[in-house]
Amino acid sequence: MTTFRDWIRSFGSFCVQLIHSAWGSIRAWSPRRWSLIIALALAGVALFIWLDIPDLSQMRAAAARLGAWFPVAFTLGYVIFTQFPLPRTIWTIAAGILFGPWRGLAISLFALTISAVLSLLIVRSLLGDWIRPHLAHPAVYTINAHLERRGWLAIASLRMVAGVPFSLLNYVAALTPISVSHFTVATLFGSIPTTVIGVFFGDALTGTASPGIIAAFIVFALAGIGGLVLDSRLPTPVQSRLSGRL
Repeated sequence: MTTFRDWIRSFGSFCVQLIHSAWGSIRAWSPRRWSLIIALALAGVALFIWLDIPDLSQMRAAAARLGAWFPVAFTLGYVIFTQFPLPRTIWTIAAGILFGPWRGLAISLFALTISAVLSLLIVRSLLGDWIRPHLAHPAVYTINAHLERRGWLAIASLRMVAGVPFSLLNYVAALTPISVSHFTVATLFGSIPTTVIGVFFGDALTGTASPGIIAAFIVFALAGIGGLVLDSRLPTPVQSRLSGRL
């Protein structure tokens, strides 16, 4: 109990340190940077308010117009949409309806992997230099050492649990020392179960897929939770090479 309380105090100190550092960095921004940030924020709000998510009939009309180029356009839309903290489910289900189970699965996995890596790189390019010095804080050092050496298992397991937001996990992972290669592979393979469910559910709406989607959802969610439990029980080396990884 004492150890846990000590960690809570240490983590509170870490949070205060982060807030103080963030405030100091923000106050040091130049007018040009402030203008850029405000412009991007306003553009994001405008995009969120006025951009309509295309419905299925619009996607089918686009498929008829674009022909062989439609999978490319669909992939780009998937990647752009999932940069924001919005559910990717509509795109995954639409892939099953528009392309069928196997082609839809391939397109969805390719698009979501590209999207996740892109989010990781963007967040790291914006915040990596700021967050890196804080990763050696005692409250998070062991956690980051764990993520550096075996973060792929945690990421893959969390991807298997449908309730974990796709975009938010990308943002959080970007602030840890997990390597891009481990993150990419873990995202690709960890996302297969929930993507299969979404795509095959979409295909089921056309009346061609087999039943059992709900059962599969439960099985894969339990597998993801099991992976997290396994990850928590495996020994973690204390020493870590944190520098230069972000």
